[in-house]
Amino acid sequence: MSSTSSTQDPPRIAASRTILAGLSASLVGIGLARFAYTPLIPPLIQAHWFSASDVISLGAANLAGYLVGALLGRPIGQRIGNAHALRAMMLAVTVAFLACGFPVSVIWFFFWRFVSGVAGGTIMVLVAATLLPHVPQARRGLTSGAIFLGLGLGIAGSGTVVPLLLGLGLRDTWIGLAVVSAAFTAASWFAWPGAAAAVQAPAIAHDAQPGAASRTMAVFYAQYALMAVGLVPAMVFLVDFIARGLQQGAHVGALFWVLYGVGAIFGPPLYGLLGDKLGPRKALRAVLGVQAIALLGLYVLSTPLTLGLVAIVIGTFPPGIVPVVLARVHELEPHSPARQNSTWSRATTVFAAAQAVAGYAYSALFNASHGDHRLLFLIAAAGIVVSLAIDFVVIAERGQQPQLGRAGG
Repeated sequence: MSSTSSTQDPPRIAASRTILAGLSASLVGIGLARFAYTPLIPPLIQAHWFSASDVISLGAANLAGYLVGALLGRPIGQRIGNAHALRAMMLAVTVAFLACGFPVSVIWFFFWRFVSGVAGGTIMVLVAATLLPHVPQARRGLTSGAIFLGLGLGIAGSGTVVPLLLGLGLRDTWIGLAVVSAAFTAASWFAWPGAAAAVQAPAIAHDAQPGAASRTMAVFYAQYALMAVGLVPAMVFLVDFIARGLQQGAHVGALFWVLYGVGAIFGPPLYGLLGDKLGPRKALRAVLGVQAIALLGLYVLSTPLTLGLVAIVIGTFPPGIVPVVLARVHELEPHSPARQNSTWSRATTVFAAAQAVAGYAYSALFNASHGDHRLLFLIAAAGIVVSLAIDFVVIAERGQQPQLGRAGG
């Protein structure tokens, strides 16, 4: 079966292969490579593989690698081809999982967590640019949501698979994650489309004033960076907050991660539908408002039931925001697929940089505050509020620019 077979198959089969490839890549490279670490934090500490401060700091290694992957993703794709790059990154995640089963040293573990982050950043930059051009314009929004559903499935899977694997031991847990990663890598290996026969989007005139467009784009990048600042604490510390901060134990912490994963599954289709109904910009505003309230809930609430509901809401955010932001990119750059890819790459890099800096800053603050989880959630809520507020800085420009048609979502 050739890599270009999806362009020769009936549309339904080609679409299925496109979704399989993208979903598998986002599941392995981000859903598992990043989020499976969260429910492993308490067991890593309890098993004395590393000190508590090292375990928390190692959580940020993946975020640092994600930044490097976001920067190198397009050059790697241009050099060896997007499909080959995506396959290689999924293999890298598999090897990293296997290597993490052997805690040789902090440096060893950091390196492999970093490698998995590089793979995730590369996948995030390349996956949409590789697949969406092969999808008819009218189906790109739905396909985008399906592709990034892999993030949610990876989060939910980590919350269910990891506790089961932990019954076999910590080392076997990492090896089990490597097996799961290898299975999805193999299943999607021949599903990636070739470079030929991409569906071309119609050209759309673009005559917005350069200065206004530049200000709008700057605000958009700042918004996305602040979203990264807002999502890191729950992404990294939620399970530890429940397990050790509230003294509920690792099993209850893992249950909360399952609830987070339930939200993550519903996030991409829900946010995609919201974007279709309201438009990307209004959808972003609505989502940011809800997330700010939910993060404040983590700061003030203590009962398991209310915290569980908050965990579901917050879980929708990391995977769900991606298709909405991608649709916003297409809305801002409707005239050129090349510029859409370039803008998305820059947005991913900005997000990754903010996420990496935030990861290390939160880790340092967590250690300095003697494990004050709630302080981190309060700062995250503030970041989301600022992200929402700065969007209104350019509200007056809507009347100055011609209405931009949305493409792909």
